[in-house]
Amino acid sequence: MKHTLSVLVEDESGALSRISGLFARRGFNIDSLAVGPAESKGISRLTMVVEGDDETLQQMTKQLNKLFNVLGVVDFTNLAAVERELMLLKVSSKEDTRSNILDIVQIFRAKVVDVSDMALTLEVVGDPGKLVALEKLLEPYGILEIARTGKVALKRSSGVNTEMLKINKYSLEI
Repeated sequence: MKHTLSVLVEDESGALSRISGLFARRGFNIDSLAVGPAESKGISRLTMVVEGDDETLQQMTKQLNKLFNVLGVVDFTNLAAVERELMLLKVSSKEDTRSNILDIVQIFRAKVVDVSDMALTLEVVGDPGKLVALEKLLEPYGILEIARTGKVALKRSSGVNTEMLKINKYSLEI
């Protein structure tokens, strides 16, 4: 199972290295990692997606909390959270396919951020599933380059878990 962890750390040289080293020593791969300043000066938020069972993640959370520059760890996996990722995607776009690509771009609420005679560069923000769906639809046109940020997440103040609403709606429809 994939888990989204939010880790608050003091801005110190080597903090990221210590955290990634902890995972590497235990043979865990970090699927995605996004790091940036948090709400307080001198503190950064790391958002990482890792795979493992609940017991293993509990142990990793305890190990993370033992690191001296870690201020807190939250597993968003079962919490109501807003999760987003940014992707820049460059797709081959010849004159005869451009309108089809632009139709797809509009459906996904993506933005065209660069245009040339032979390619379009798109910016799309959303949950990772949305990004994968867009990528799959654009594959037949020829994807030239992709850059993704990795997931970022914050706990929902409203407490509404939109993933659970989707699951409940789906189960009611069956």
